[in-house]
Amino acid sequence: MANHSPETDPTNAVDVDAQLEQVLSIGTELFSYVSKFADTFVRPWNIYQIGIALGLFALAHVLKVTLGPRIRAWMAARHNWPKWRMRVLVVIYQRLRPIFFVALIWLTVAIMREVTWNSRSYLLSLIGTLSFAWLAVVFATRLIKSPLLRKTVRYGAWIYVSLRILGLLDPAEQLLHSAGFTVGEIRFSLLLVVQSLVILGVLISLARFFTTTTANKIRSNQDISPSMQVLIIKALQILIYGAAFYFGVKAIGIDLTGLAVLSGAIGVGLGFGLQKVVSNLVSGVIILLDKSIKPGDVISLGDTFGWINALGARYVSVVTRDGKEYLIPNEDLITGQVVNWSHSNEFVRLDIHFGTSYSDNPHDVRRIAIEAAQSVDRVLSTRPTVCHIVGFGDSSVDYILRFWISDPTGGLTNIRGNVFLALWDAFHENGISIPFPQREVKLLDQDQ
Repeated sequence: MANHSPETDPTNAVDVDAQLEQVLSIGTELFSYVSKFADTFVRPWNIYQIGIALGLFALAHVLKVTLGPRIRAWMAARHNWPKWRMRVLVVIYQRLRPIFFVALIWLTVAIMREVTWNSRSYLLSLIGTLSFAWLAVVFATRLIKSPLLRKTVRYGAWIYVSLRILGLLDPAEQLLHSAGFTVGEIRFSLLLVVQSLVILGVLISLARFFTTTTANKIRSNQDISPSMQVLIIKALQILIYGAAFYFGVKAIGIDLTGLAVLSGAIGVGLGFGLQKVVSNLVSGVIILLDKSIKPGDVISLGDTFGWINALGARYVSVVTRDGKEYLIPNEDLITGQVVNWSHSNEFVRLDIHFGTSYSDNPHDVRRIAIEAAQSVDRVLSTRPTVCHIVGFGDSSVDYILRFWISDPTGGLTNIRGNVFLALWDAFHENGISIPFPQREVKLLDQDQ
């Protein structure tokens, strides 16, 4: 049996020639459609319709310049309206010229159909249909937040509706479908690329809209704890985006059964190369389920002290008092020792150590220290402040002062500093001394 290389295989050469012949045939057919459509513009009754359309566009521009400032002033007076309604007004204001143009051209078409034949206003109605379709696409794609995705979907939809309205959709689809290649049972062509961008763009935009709306409603529900809110929102995002991708791929016509082998390979990769990533993801789910930490909690992990800003799928955002934001992996919060200052309640007890001279009455020192601590604003009066002697040092009687606060998010160092300052003032007023090490230096006579 003779073997043929891909370059010399006659079967491949025949397929290439057939594809080229098909592309040329479809291109010729499309060109004839365009030529016939262009020939209609040279007819007298179509030339004056184009002139009418240009005049209506100029009139729409004049209306926008004239009425635009008044509409803007009216919008400024609606400051008490909801934000979503104001956003709609802004979008409408930005498209005043095409809105006026569409309204004027359809009004003109309606009048001309009453006073003359329909053929005399055919081109105007075609321009009006195209303008209305383009305007509808602009308003619909405003829901897409990503600028790149919005432009891609918008231009793709403009091309699609234009070809459909002009009757050029079928030959254009055949031309795009002919430019491609076949792998197995799937035909990869330019038509598939365009359909993929439009369908996936629309579905992902709808998924983002639904997830954002649902997330706002969940966050506003006070009956759900913050950690459960994050868990529900993450689960909904995975579910909705996964469904959008699945239905988008199915709508394009790609068979997903072939992805079974790929999913197995991905599983092996996750087991070996992505252990840390998977560990952080699982740790994040455990944190959300056991509610050990939640947004707003004050935690200490090693030298990091701050409050939880956000819970992510891979890390936890902790903001410190100096404005630094630490991204701590979820695994560290599961396997390490974490101090949650506000886990079950907001009450935190702080300790301060100090010493006084042996000549000072310890009963007076304890009373004055307690009164000084309770004079600080953030120190709670509902929980007892105590002061105890903890030992007799070399040069001082050592004490410990314990007091409670209920707002650890306000900081711990600053409240300790305020209590120390209150102790200093109280001891100074009552003549209580704070000893400190003193040394005497004696100079010996050189003759001795």
